[in-house]
Amino acid sequence: MQADAKAFLTSIFEAAVAAADPEKTIRKHLPEKPKGRTVVIGFGKGAAQMAQAFEKVWDGPFEGVVVTRYGYGAPCRIIEVLEASHPVPDENGLNASRRLMDLVTGLRADDLVIALVCGGGSALLPAPAGKLSLADEVAVNEALLASGAPISAMNAVRKHVSNIKGGRLAALAHPARVVSLVVSDIPGDNPALVASGPTVPDGTTRQDALKIIETYGMKLPDAVIAHLASDEANAPMPDDALFAAHSVQVIASAAVSLEAAADASRAKGVPAVILSDAIEGEARDVGGVHAAIAREIATRNRPFEKPVLVLSGGETTVTLRAKGKGGRNSEFLLAFALGVDGLEGIDALAADTDGIDGSEDNAGAFADGLTVVRMRAAGVDAKAMLQGNNAWTAFDAVDDLFVPGPTGTNVNDLRAILVR
Repeated sequence: MQADAKAFLTSIFEAAVAAADPEKTIRKHLPEKPKGRTVVIGFGKGAAQMAQAFEKVWDGPFEGVVVTRYGYGAPCRIIEVLEASHPVPDENGLNASRRLMDLVTGLRADDLVIALVCGGGSALLPAPAGKLSLADEVAVNEALLASGAPISAMNAVRKHVSNIKGGRLAALAHPARVVSLVVSDIPGDNPALVASGPTVPDGTTRQDALKIIETYGMKLPDAVIAHLASDEANAPMPDDALFAAHSVQVIASAAVSLEAAADASRAKGVPAVILSDAIEGEARDVGGVHAAIAREIATRNRPFEKPVLVLSGGETTVTLRAKGKGGRNSEFLLAFALGVDGLEGIDALAADTDGIDGSEDNAGAFADGLTVVRMRAAGVDAKAMLQGNNAWTAFDAVDDLFVPGPTGTNVNDLRAILVR
């Protein structure tokens, strides 16, 4: 891909991320100060940056703890920043969950809990319920990640095997008021689904969780199935009186960031259209559909006239077929590259706005109509790499990985396709 195309698409990504700047968004949604204590809790891949921003804009006394992914920490004056494993939970995450639960236990009615919530919190806060172990919760998480289930289904299962998810953390804070400030990485921006909703309950039941496990053919430990079959797995419902005084604000989302990306494109003289901020489905299938749209524009000048930047957001899924390297954005883009193979004038970027796609250090990748040709010249079979869930290796071979580093926010995936 030409350097000018990469620079343009990178600037679009940066505009989307800037629209979700934690300091700007938190400042707009600060609650009134309480008569009692202010306790800050946080979880997710952007939690440390949210904590930093909170410290800049809150002018009263407070205390707090947040947990983020290894390498995503940021220095704070007062709020303690813990780090744990993502996407597979570990012992440090287990300890972080205990710290947060201890911090909100024993509060009074005139105390305030401010929850800084963003994507990634599900893996960062393991807290196995009942007789389950950390190994059981890890097994659940691995099965979910490999299943291809949408994020809403994943979280319905996660919350029913946890002591902290599905509103349980907020319930522990009773009778204190809880204000959740949520950076949404969920299609549709349902705050109960972000990080599996430790402070925001939803209406799914343990029976729903069992149906999801059956539908996607997940193989889980017998202890997990036994737990989900018992009343012990029941989670609090949104209409529970425990949550009557609580409030939830979505302070940043994919929709807002996509609009900012579109504005940035238009400011550079390129018209922009937004397909949707809530696209879900198998990453390679979504990549194929986006490729078909790009082909139609490039060859027939419809449904949009070129030049145009086509934007979309949401969260796709990857059904693991092999143990390759990659993530949903790089897999999407490899399928896209195969779909536009040989067409000139098409350039694309797909990236996770938190800066990390899957388990590697890239947010996503770049592709154009000659990507597959370059891969072939480098000895890489793009189709075989896609079948093996090995998109990272394919894009690494042609130096087209996108590595911006941690961004401090997380409003889902950004897909930007430039048809010149």
